[in-house]
Amino acid sequence: MHPVLISSCLLGNPVRYDGRGVPHGDAVLARWLQEGRVVAVCPEVAGGMPIPRPPAEIEPGRNAASVLAGGARVVAVTGEDVTAPFLHGAHEALAAAQARGIRMAVLKEGSPSCGSGYVYDGHFARRRQPGMGVTAQLLRGAGLQVFSEHQWAEAAAFLAELEAGDAC
Repeated sequence: MHPVLISSCLLGNPVRYDGRGVPHGDAVLARWLQEGRVVAVCPEVAGGMPIPRPPAEIEPGRNAASVLAGGARVVAVTGEDVTAPFLHGAHEALAAAQARGIRMAVLKEGSPSCGSGYVYDGHFARRRQPGMGVTAQLLRGAGLQVFSEHQWAEAAAFLAELEAGDAC
């Protein structure tokens, strides 16, 4: 049985920057919870950030790959550079995945850590731009398949392919 890394906030845990969770009642997630597959992770909390915490975004004109390469920062709305805890949390998430042989993740879209399709543009104006969060980028670079909470069916199909491959 393949475990799946899931953003802790998607399980309803109050770990987001605003102290809330965003529980998802999707049948796929419910089944994975029942099967004991879910490994919860909040990279920002794992990186040492408090709950609640000021919103943060990757600085304008940059992306998660630049953050991972040391050429960009993650900045809180207060102006504080929070790159170090974002990087630490991303590496903690990767270590958790590798320790358990995890090959896929379902992460919170839009997050500067977990976004897989879009993040915010760094101006704290709620403007989306295509891109990934720091953790999603690191996981994908390490070979994990990363999905958002809007892709449960795709994630379930990928998991089924993994398990079918194991049966061969």
